[in-house]
Amino acid sequence: MLPMVSFLDSPTPEHHSLFEDIQGLIVGTLLVSLAVTFLQNSSLFTGQIAGLALVASKALGVPFSALFFLFNLPFYVIAYVRMGLAFTLKTFLAVGLMSLWTYLIPSFLTISQLTPLVAAILAGVTAGSGLIALFRHGATLGGVGIVAVWLQDTKGIKAGWVQLGFDFCVFALALSFFDMHAVVFSLIGAAITNIMIATNHRRDRYIAR
Repeated sequence: MLPMVSFLDSPTPEHHSLFEDIQGLIVGTLLVSLAVTFLQNSSLFTGQIAGLALVASKALGVPFSALFFLFNLPFYVIAYVRMGLAFTLKTFLAVGLMSLWTYLIPSFLTISQLTPLVAAILAGVTAGSGLIALFRHGATLGGVGIVAVWLQDTKGIKAGWVQLGFDFCVFALALSFFDMHAVVFSLIGAAITNIMIATNHRRDRYIAR
């Protein structure tokens, strides 16, 4: 018989409790969704699959939340094969939560003035913080994040640098749909996000899973 899991259980140093994982996924996805809101209100974008979805949303006129969810579907196979069922389920839940938050937030939050540089900085910091929270609770927002976390955990290649490499490809594509100023400010935001991840997400410093 399987033991009952309680939110009141004290977690061990090496493992998060169920409650810790749930709050980590909620807080992480809310922070990244807030970053997307900053970017959208300033006609900026980000990297990763979220950035690709923002660029495609502008090009095709399809809601970001729908594209973000669809673009991530093929990566779940990689997640399951390389990272296991728990990681895959958490990532699927995180992607679903972020799609929900990005759909709901515009109904409750209106930003009347936000300069592109400030939007890029705020988005970079909130997205970086949110992704670190997700990584530390055994999840990503799918896509390149799955590959980046796997490479860091197995090969020692920093996730932030892997993601930044993919971001340059997204920014190159974005030049067809955004003006140069938007691309430059967006790159600043993405650089802040990935530098935060590269300098703060280390398994040798944070051992809990």
